[in-house]
Amino acid sequence: MTLNTVLIANRGEIALRVIRGCRALGLRSVAIYTDLDLAALHVQAADDAVRVQSYLDIEAVIAAARATGADAIHPGYGFLSERAAFARAVEQAGIKLVGPSAEVMDAMGRKDAAREIAVAAGVPVVPRGDAADGSSAGMQFPVLVKAAAGGGGKGMRIVRSADEYDAAVASAKREALSSFGDDTMLVEKYVEHGRHIEVQVMADAHGNVIHLFERDCSTQRRHQKVLEEAPAPTITPEIRRLVTESSVALARHVGYENAGTVEFLLDSDTGEAYFLEMNTRLQVEHPVTELVTGIDLVQLQLRVAAGEELPIGQDDVTLSGHAIEARVYAEDPFHGFLPQAGTASLVRWPERARVDAALESGQVVSTSYDPMLGKVIVHGPDREAARRALLNALDDTAILGLTTNVGFLRALSARDEFRDATIDTAWLDTATLDAPDPDVARIFAAWSDVARLARTSGDPHPFSPDGWRLGADPAPVLVELDRVIRVDRAAGLVDDVEVHELRCEENVVVLSLDGRRQQAVVASHPHAIEVVHEGHRHVFTRPDVFADTGAAVGDGTLVAPMPGTVLDVRVEAGQSVAEGDVLGTLEAMKMELSLKAPFDGVVAAVEAKAGDQVALGARLFVVEPGEPTDESEES
Repeated sequence: MTLNTVLIANRGEIALRVIRGCRALGLRSVAIYTDLDLAALHVQAADDAVRVQSYLDIEAVIAAARATGADAIHPGYGFLSERAAFARAVEQAGIKLVGPSAEVMDAMGRKDAAREIAVAAGVPVVPRGDAADGSSAGMQFPVLVKAAAGGGGKGMRIVRSADEYDAAVASAKREALSSFGDDTMLVEKYVEHGRHIEVQVMADAHGNVIHLFERDCSTQRRHQKVLEEAPAPTITPEIRRLVTESSVALARHVGYENAGTVEFLLDSDTGEAYFLEMNTRLQVEHPVTELVTGIDLVQLQLRVAAGEELPIGQDDVTLSGHAIEARVYAEDPFHGFLPQAGTASLVRWPERARVDAALESGQVVSTSYDPMLGKVIVHGPDREAARRALLNALDDTAILGLTTNVGFLRALSARDEFRDATIDTAWLDTATLDAPDPDVARIFAAWSDVARLARTSGDPHPFSPDGWRLGADPAPVLVELDRVIRVDRAAGLVDDVEVHELRCEENVVVLSLDGRRQQAVVASHPHAIEVVHEGHRHVFTRPDVFADTGAAVGDGTLVAPMPGTVLDVRVEAGQSVAEGDVLGTLEAMKMELSLKAPFDGVVAAVEAKAGDQVALGARLFVVEPGEPTDESEES
C-alpha cells in the first residue's frame, strides 16, 4: 500500500518524534489533542490536528483518521498502543496500524499465553514456581506471583515462605481483578539479583525478521525505568547470542510485524537469561538503539507499515559506541517521588545531547498525564565516555518553576554503582540517594542577588572579570535567605569562599568558587530565588514583604510574583477593600502567598479564579484608590 497521511494517536515527545519521522519520508502528519493540549507542541508541529475528548477514545481516534484521510495510525507508546481492541478496530476501519496485528497482540498481551508461545519457539522462560496442580507443594521460595493479564507491577507479589503464600495470592488476585478484570495468576521463580535485558526486533510482512541488538534497563524503580543504555554492559557474547536469536525466533514464530521488544531477566547469580514478555510497540528507550546502530526506527516502522520489505538485513546491523538515556520526570525524588505540577517558567535543554521532549518555557505541567517531560540521550565511543557525556548534559539541563528529577538523575549517574554497572533491578528500591547539598547553590543565589541589586541601582557592570571592582569599593552586604550570607563584592568573597564571575548572561551564571568553575541557572523573584545547579532545583526563600503580599505595581495592579496556581479569590469587582485585605491566595513553589490590597480602595477588576494556572507577571487584581466602606473595615 502507499502511505500519504499518518495520524499519531498520542501526545508529547513521542508524537513529535513520529511527526519528525513522517516529515523525513514526505508523509503528512495528523495530531489529535484534548482541550488540555490545545496549544501543545505536537499540535503545532503536525500538518493537521483534530480535537478528541480523550486519547483513549477508540471511536474518536478512528473518526479523526477518517476525517483527515489518514492511511495509517501510529499509536506511539502508552494509551492505546498495546490494546488489541484498538488494533482490531483500526483493521476493521480499513486503516493500517503502525504495529502488529490484533491477533498477535492478543497472543503476546497475556503473560501466560506469551510464556507458552515462547516455550514453543524454543525461548528460555523463568521456571514455574508452583506445582502442576497450582499448589505450593514442594515449592522452592522465594517465588513471584504475578497477574497473567497485565503489568506495571499490579497484581504482583514476592513470596518468601509457605506461610505467606495463600495470603499473597489472594491479595494479588484481588488487585489483578480490579486492574485488569482477570485474576489469573502465574507463579515463577523469583530472581533476587537480576538485570533487565531487552532486544529490539523489527519484522516486515514478507517474513523478514532482524534484531537491532539489546538494551539494559536495570536501573529502575518499582518497575519504572530510570536510565537505559545500549548495548548491555555486562552480558557475555554467549548470552547476547541467546537473547537476540531467541527474540528473532519468537517474532518469527508468532508472525510478528513492525517494531517490538522482547524482554529478558538475566539472573546475576547463575548467569541464566529468561524470557519475561514481549512489548508489541515502540519503546520509550528506542533512541539508545538508534544512536548505537545509526538506524531510524520510526522511519523503518513507517516503511514496514507501507508494505515495504526491510531495506536492511541482519548483517547490516552493527554496533558503534555506547548510548545512555535518562528519563526526565515532573516528580520530587527526594520526597517520595511525588508527582509535581505547575508552570515551567524557564526550560533549558542541553545542546550537547539528543533531547526528545515536548516541554518549553511557560508551559503548564499537569498531573492529568504521564509525568515524563522528556528524555536526554547521549552517545560516546565507550560506556564511560557516554556516562561522562550524560553528566555534562544533565548539568546543562535546567527546569525552573516546578520540581523535576534531573538532579536525582545526575546524582545517580555519578554513583560508583552505575559507573561500575553493578546496579540490578532491585537496587533503587533499597538504595538511598541524598538530596544535593545546597551550599554551592546558596552562593549563586546570594551573589546573583547582590549583582541584580547593583545593576538595578544604576551600575550596569557591577563586576569586572579581574577582581570585582569598578570605582569605589562597595560595602559588604548581608543577604538573608534560608540563612544570612555575607557578600563582599569588592573582595570577591561570599562568606569564606573566593568568588570570581566568569560569565553572566540571561539566567546562566558561571562563577569560579575557590578556583573551581561552577555553572548554575538563576531566577530571582520578589520572595524567593531559584537556582538550578547540577540539574537540581533549589528554592531559597527570604523574609521579604512581597512574600506575603504578592507583587503590586504602583497603579494598584497585583500581578503573580511567580508562576503558580490560584487557590482562592476572596473579592469581586466593585468591592471596597482596606490596605492589607487579602484579595486571594496563590500557591507557588509549595508556598501559599497572600495577595493583599496595596492601599484603601475599590476592586476594579478580578482577572483570576480558583484553580487557574497563572504565569509570572499575570495580572490578577486591580485596586483603585478610595476610602474603604464600613463593611470592608469590619471584615
